Amino acid sequence: VRRLMESGGGSVQSGGSLKLSCAVSGLTVGHYCMAWLRQAAGKTREGLAVIDSENATSYRDSVKGRFTISQDKSKNILYLQMDSLKPEDTAMYYCAADSSCTRCSGSWCYDRRRFDYWGQGTQVTVSS
Repeated sequence: VRRLMESGGGSVQSGGSLKLSCAVSGLTVGHYCMAWLRQAAGKTREGLAVIDSENATSYRDSVKGRFTISQDKSKNILYLQMDSLKPEDTAMYYCAADSSCTRCSGSWCYDRRRFDYWGQGTQVTVSS
C-alpha cells in the first residue's frame, strides 16, 4: 500500500519557523519527483516546491528563500523547512508524489495536476 503521511504542522507567530515531515511507505523517496502543496480556505490547491531524484529543486516565487524542500532517502521521509512564516502562509499543507517523474525542473513540476499520490494534510496557522 502506497501511503504518505504528513506531520509537523501547528500554530506559530509571524516570523516563526516550522518543519513539516512526510513519511512515505510503498514508494521510495529519492526515486520520484515529490512535492509540497498547500490549500488555504476558499482557494485552489497550489504547488510550493518539488524535489526530484537528483535532488534538484524548484520553488514557487512566494516561498523561494523562505522554504526548503529536502528528502532523506535512508528514512524515506520528505521535509519542508519553513522559515520567516507569514499569515498568508496559513493553509493545509500536503505532500505528494508523481510516480511517472524522476527528473524535473520549473513551475510545471509542482503543478497539482501531475501528482498521483497524496497525503491527508497537516494544518499550518500563522498569526500576526
